[in-house]
Amino acid sequence: MACSLLPVPDISRPLVLKKLSSSPKLWTLLGLRCPCHFKTKPSLSLSLSLTKAVYTQNFSLPLSRDKMEPDQDPISLLNERIRRDYNKRDASRTVMDSKEAEKYIQLVKEQQQRGLQKLKGDRQPKKNGGFSYKVDPYSLRSGDYVVHKKVGVGRFVGIKFDVPKDSPNPVEYVFIEYADGMAKLPLTQASRLLYRYNLPNETKRPRTLSKLNDTTVWERRKTKGKVAIQKMVVDLMELYLHRLKQRRPPYPKSPSMAEFEAQFPFEPTPDQKQAFIDVGKDLTERETPMDRLICGDVGFGKTEVALRAIFCVVSAGKQAMVLAPTIVLAKQHFEVISERFSMYPETKVGLMSRFQRFGVKQKEKIASFKTSVDVLTLSATPIPRTLYLALTGFRDASLISTPPPERVPIKTHLSAYSKENVISAIKYELDRGGQVFYVLPRIKGLEEVMEFLEQSFPTVEIAIAHGKQYSRQLEETMEKFAQGEIKILICTNIVESGLDIQNANTIIVQEVQQFGLAQLYQLRGRVGRAYKEAHAHLFYPDKSLLTDQALERLAALEECRELGQGFQLAERDMGIRGFGTIFGEQQTGDVGNVGIDLFFEMLFESLSKVEEHRVISVPYQSVRVDININPHLPSEYINYLENPMEIINEAEKAAEKEIWSLMQFTENLRCQYGKEPYSMELLLKKLYVRRMAADLGIKRIYASGKMVGMKTNMTKLVFKLITESMVSDVHRNSLVLEDDLIKAELLLELPRDQLLNWIFQCLAELHASLPALIKY
Repeated sequence: MACSLLPVPDISRPLVLKKLSSSPKLWTLLGLRCPCHFKTKPSLSLSLSLTKAVYTQNFSLPLSRDKMEPDQDPISLLNERIRRDYNKRDASRTVMDSKEAEKYIQLVKEQQQRGLQKLKGDRQPKKNGGFSYKVDPYSLRSGDYVVHKKVGVGRFVGIKFDVPKDSPNPVEYVFIEYADGMAKLPLTQASRLLYRYNLPNETKRPRTLSKLNDTTVWERRKTKGKVAIQKMVVDLMELYLHRLKQRRPPYPKSPSMAEFEAQFPFEPTPDQKQAFIDVGKDLTERETPMDRLICGDVGFGKTEVALRAIFCVVSAGKQAMVLAPTIVLAKQHFEVISERFSMYPETKVGLMSRFQRFGVKQKEKIASFKTSVDVLTLSATPIPRTLYLALTGFRDASLISTPPPERVPIKTHLSAYSKENVISAIKYELDRGGQVFYVLPRIKGLEEVMEFLEQSFPTVEIAIAHGKQYSRQLEETMEKFAQGEIKILICTNIVESGLDIQNANTIIVQEVQQFGLAQLYQLRGRVGRAYKEAHAHLFYPDKSLLTDQALERLAALEECRELGQGFQLAERDMGIRGFGTIFGEQQTGDVGNVGIDLFFEMLFESLSKVEEHRVISVPYQSVRVDININPHLPSEYINYLENPMEIINEAEKAAEKEIWSLMQFTENLRCQYGKEPYSMELLLKKLYVRRMAADLGIKRIYASGKMVGMKTNMTKLVFKLITESMVSDVHRNSLVLEDDLIKAELLLELPRDQLLNWIFQCLAELHASLPALIKY
């Protein structure tokens, strides 16, 4: 915790000055800004803003961590990194022992293989069961950015024939421009090593082109991406293993289920039937909580899957919660569920709503209430994060891609905005007795459109709907629109989710470039739910003003016109705007290092070898640090600590427990007594070294002349990953692994305290890679 210097004592509190020696004195006022926790009771109680004097002869007092120079205090730097790593983790996750982990890792491997099989698109399976994201050079256009796996990012120029030196026959070559020259690759080689360079953000241009004559920068970028991928995989593993460990008894099969199913007025499609079976098995045959994604196009019957799951749960005397992203959809679900359960008066259905949309934060907050909760997610276009989890197999997924027999595709019209086109589209729908959605991206502008339409259609009932209206007003408007009294509804994207109004078969979307791909797909799905052919008119202001990403988004929407393409569209969306976060809100910026396609291939490669990236820790007490250094604390500091042996014992216990406990101990020590003298710093570093060594699977550390040795159970693959991610070239280049020994050859034999400092810094860098490793 940060402590700060106070220029004057707080005279509202007692000022205590303690004489520590008879030598010349230097007093510094220390304002304590945090509670400090020690079993040893200090001479006076410590509380917020208590002013206390600390004697500073023979040891320095840099009191604020923010003001410390990094090279002066490596312990503080390490503590900051430890805190960042721990804050990213879910505190509810428990650690497994090795035997238990073996069983679950095998389950993860099987699930991941099933996930790979769900991957859609035109990618070719590789021999090892993964998928290839390499690009066909013939599909490239001049100016496209590409990634060569060994060289880096370049610009595609073209393909042409040339005669090689060792053959009289002309050969096709791919020409790629790099920062320092032109590369000429045989077509067969290019097909094995080239990827299209895409980014998950607005700009499609890479920061820089790579150099042909210096690939070190590219290798560093690739390593950074690889480490980021490994951290993703490990977090996915831990999340999935945590879910597999949860237990709840299977729900009994209700004898009334057949009667409930018979109320469904339609013949289920084959995909729907499979989804019923999948969810039924999740609930009645498994002991682990369900976490399944039902991906089906708009109007393909996802709600019926949810209704049957709800019936199974409430029949067992449990409760079910249905989360909807908007109040409009929540009300519609309430009405549908109430009607379906009207034959079961013992089942009470209630509605609770507020104006908010549910994002990742809200859903995860609710899911965190109870770790054993069963989760069923319904989506036509799952957000990239959800899709990502399903594709990699860490989440079960059922795909409903078969349309109901009576459904016909929606005709999509994409054009520049004009009042004449708008009036023509609305008149066509009204003339055939239908209703119209008119959608804008913002509340501002709704009234202006209302005025324009009232002048154009003076006898037609028109209304406005948006999320800032009072609940009662919005409900009345939507009720009138559902009943057919309102013919044109001018609204924001509050209507994008799940509304089912059979007679509304034309939707107009103005300023289409302001919407995301999944939003547009959902909006288009508000129409075409009856036997009539439906129309979606998408208007943009001026095509020349659209970004490359907006143009690509609209092109994808035009291509995905057929029914049942929501899943493919979501995957396309993932390519356009990136994965989003897998575990939080931060965008995955590391994709930009290598591009999406190579990032994906590296991801699946990492998943297929997940058990190889495993570090096995050793007990703290078994670690030997054979460095002959026994620092002696100054007598003044010993006197000031009052009970130094007990404090040192507490430090040892904290180190034995885990590195987080050692970090907390160190920060509390500094908070209470100020920055420790150099000898105490060495003592703490020795504890940190032993703790980090135990976490890394290092059993013994010793020095012989200029050589430092570390006996370890680390595999070559793990050692390579850890050392590649080290920041310091000095430490990375000095380390080699020979059998079970990590060796470092120093330039000269160091004094014992400097040697300990070197080992501390080296282990701190190795330890920083632990989040990328399976730790069982």
